[in-house]
Amino acid sequence: MKISIGNDHAGPEYKKAIVGMLEAKGYEVTNYGTDTEASVDYPDFGHPVANDVSEGKADFGIVICGSGNGIAMTVNKHPKVRAGLCWSKEIAVLVRLHNDANIISIPARFTSIAQAVEMVETFLSTEFEGGRHQNRVNKIACS
Repeated sequence: MKISIGNDHAGPEYKKAIVGMLEAKGYEVTNYGTDTEASVDYPDFGHPVANDVSEGKADFGIVICGSGNGIAMTVNKHPKVRAGLCWSKEIAVLVRLHNDANIISIPARFTSIAQAVEMVETFLSTEFEGGRHQNRVNKIACS
């Protein structure tokens, strides 16, 4: 499975832990994130992740910024992208199960690294339920 990840200055340590876990599980990871805490603009790191997911170059994406909101807004502008902002394992389950999210957005300033790793593991191991949710997912994108 191919995963693209991007982060701003709030998430280098989160990314490092997540990438370590993903690579240990055999995932192929493309890293677009910054490795320092020097201030950067989150869209510069979110757009490449969203492009990969939108174009089918990655199966899933992971984006990280301080609140998780700005980078989620950024990636959700791309066609075929459904990013869910997650702050707990339970939300990570629901964005996959009910919304068929293909990008998880993590708020680094509101979750621990251990929580973030657990959310990513949960996100990637949860299948979309389909059924009544498919019709709703079909209505998300603007035409």
